[in-house]
Amino acid sequence: MLAHIDACRILYNQLLCARIQAWQKDEESLSRYDQQDTLPMLKNQYEPFSVVHSQVLQQVCQRVDLAFKGFFRRLRERTKTGEKAGFPRYKSENRYDSITYTQFSSSCRLDGKGLRLSKIGCIRVVEHRPLEGVPKCCTITRTATGKWYASIPCDIGDTSEETDDGSAVGVDVGLDSFAVTSDGEKIENRRFFREEEKALARAQQKWDAVKKRPKTDAVRERRRKVIGRVHERIRNKRHNFAHQESRKMVNRHGFIAVEKLDVKEMQKNRRLAKSIADVAWSLFRHCLEYKAEEAGIGFKAVKPDYTSQDCSACGHREKKTLSDRVHHCKVCGYKTDRDHNAAINILTLGLQRQAVNRQEAHRL
Repeated sequence: MLAHIDACRILYNQLLCARIQAWQKDEESLSRYDQQDTLPMLKNQYEPFSVVHSQVLQQVCQRVDLAFKGFFRRLRERTKTGEKAGFPRYKSENRYDSITYTQFSSSCRLDGKGLRLSKIGCIRVVEHRPLEGVPKCCTITRTATGKWYASIPCDIGDTSEETDDGSAVGVDVGLDSFAVTSDGEKIENRRFFREEEKALARAQQKWDAVKKRPKTDAVRERRRKVIGRVHERIRNKRHNFAHQESRKMVNRHGFIAVEKLDVKEMQKNRRLAKSIADVAWSLFRHCLEYKAEEAGIGFKAVKPDYTSQDCSACGHREKKTLSDRVHHCKVCGYKTDRDHNAAINILTLGLQRQAVNRQEAHRL
């Protein structure tokens, strides 16, 4: 497996170099398919490439192509977002950790003995859950701590979306509480990174003392893995929390509306950037979205503009600062928690958007 990943890394660097040289010499822009046509020649020149399955090599061409497409997109949007363009760079040994079989049916098989991969063989696996639907591809990933994972996306077909307005819920996410729902439920913000911050600082201090040693040094590698284990522990806790809470909501409700936040823009606030990254709103919304789609229930992500300022009872708009945690309408006298008021507004917007989509679908 390691030999296949290393061969793909070398191929990635060669394809990247070929694109750069083609532009510098002839101002020619190579496409993904131009580079795929050179794979037979590269296999003859470098024997390890011939050991890797052809689909895996073609997917490396796709990765290079996506890297350049992302670079040009960021270059176009740089004036608006201020984001760095980030030219694609060569991959070192620790920066290429996965391979992908793009057609599961022709190159992979999962049976009682394990996962069979073309050109690799049978690998014993611990299945997280049985496969449902039609497997499409397979990605093998190595983590920083040396663990291996196989991800197999499946096509479960179209699911008929059913909206139960009686059990509909709006969700307002925040930093004080992880989320507040329109029916008054509060979910605690666990702050997983903050819990492990001291352990991470200690591990990084020990790493700083040996990081200048040769890469083959055993102590250096051991301390690098300690940092990887801390980050992996934080990630696992955060993902487990997001999956559990999203599953509870999908099981209880027939329609879910959430706010569509621009997290990257919000992280430009230096005082709150670490806390915003720790709470992982985007991960939670992604879990809600795909679980709702799988269950066949309604889901809408709405713009959060003025959801905290508008009164959910009468619609009166009044500006609030982040320190104002209670909503008290001066017009109708309605008083409730600020986040609860926002969650009700999010639910209302989500139901309105759902109704508009239904009308458009009937017209078609």
